[in-house]
Amino acid sequence: MAVLLTKQTGSTLVIALNRPEKRNALNDELVSALKSAIAAASEDDSVRAIVIRGEGKDFCSGADLSALQKIADSDILENLADAESLMELFVDLRKIEKPVIAAVHGRALAGGCGLATACDIVLAAESARFGYPEVKIGFVPAMVMAILRRNLGEKLSFELITRGFDFSAEDAFDMGLINKVLDDEGFAGAVLEYAEGYAEVSASAVALSKRLLYSIDGLDFEQALRSGAEINAIARMTKDCQDGIARFLDKK
Repeated sequence: MAVLLTKQTGSTLVIALNRPEKRNALNDELVSALKSAIAAASEDDSVRAIVIRGEGKDFCSGADLSALQKIADSDILENLADAESLMELFVDLRKIEKPVIAAVHGRALAGGCGLATACDIVLAAESARFGYPEVKIGFVPAMVMAILRRNLGEKLSFELITRGFDFSAEDAFDMGLINKVLDDEGFAGAVLEYAEGYAEVSASAVALSKRLLYSIDGLDFEQALRSGAEINAIARMTKDCQDGIARFLDKK
C-alpha cells in the first residue's frame, strides 16, 4: 500500500498521508515520499496550492514504534542523519514557492504537530487536537522549536514543549498557532474551497511574498526593508503585475 496518496482537484494538489492503521505516523518511507511529492508539485505550473491531510481518524501522530526503535538502536551519526531527513522536509515546505496548507483533523502530535505547523497555513477541524508530548519520553521537540519560536513568544513556546500536554483547535487558534477552525462536518470541502482561492490571485506575487516573508527572519528593520524593496522591484517586472496594472489603467 502506498504511504502517500495524491489527487489534484482544480488547481489544488491534495497530498494524503496514507498510514491510517498507524495514525499516519512518520517513518523514513513517508518522509521521503513527502519530499518527493513536494518537489514534483514545485515543477507543476497547474498546481497553485498544496493541501497536506491524513487518511483515517488522525492527521499524524508523530514517529511510529519502528522509528522509535531505530532511534534507540542507532549511534549518534545515524540519528543525526535521520533527524536531518525530517529537517529537509521542513525546509522544503518553506522553500517551495506555492502555499502549503495543513488540513488537520483528529490528532496532530509530536512530529505530526511539527509537520502541520511547518506548513504556511493550518486549517483545523473543530475536534482536532494538537500537542508536543516528546518530553514525556525524554525526547526533545528540537526542530519544532525553530517553527514555534517564529510563531509564538518564548513563554508560550517553552510551556508547550516542556509540559507535553495536548490542546484543542480553539486553543491553538487563540495562541496564533493555526489560521482557522472549521466545522467537522464538511471539513474536507471547506479546505478545498479555501485552497482554490489561490487560483484567484497572482501565482508570482504569492511566490515572491512567501520568499520575502521567510527570508527576513533574523534581519534588522533596515535590512528587512531593503529586502522588501528588492522584491518590490522584481514584482513590478513580472507579467502578472504588468497585466494587472494594464487592467487597472483600462478601467480608469
